[in-house]
Amino acid sequence: MSILAAILVASTSLNITVWPNGMGPQAPKKTYTLRCAPVGGTLPKRAAACTKLMRIERPFAPTPAGTACTMIYGGPQVALVTGSFRGKQIRAMFGRKDGCQLARWNRVGFLFPGASVSARSR
Repeated sequence: MSILAAILVASTSLNITVWPNGMGPQAPKKTYTLRCAPVGGTLPKRAAACTKLMRIERPFAPTPAGTACTMIYGGPQVALVTGSFRGKQIRAMFGRKDGCQLARWNRVGFLFPGASVSARSR
């Protein structure tokens, strides 16, 4: 690993909140943390999550404006990821209400344990 790559990995510290049944005033939620280099936090399989995140070019990028999305509903699950990734502050919401949101969710679904999604292991 290059020095730059090591610095970028080290500058990752995330707070992850998952609403497995959707958001609402009484909706149960699960919260996790993830730190990379050194690996830490409460997310299960932290080391694997850090490795997977570093392999994804823009894991928290929103769907580009004007993108046509299929009307495929994947479920009520919602997740919020905040913190620092590769040295930049992020705040990203994830859902499963259409094809674009499903693609974003599936890309980083390993960050959302406990949300019943068959593709979360990608």
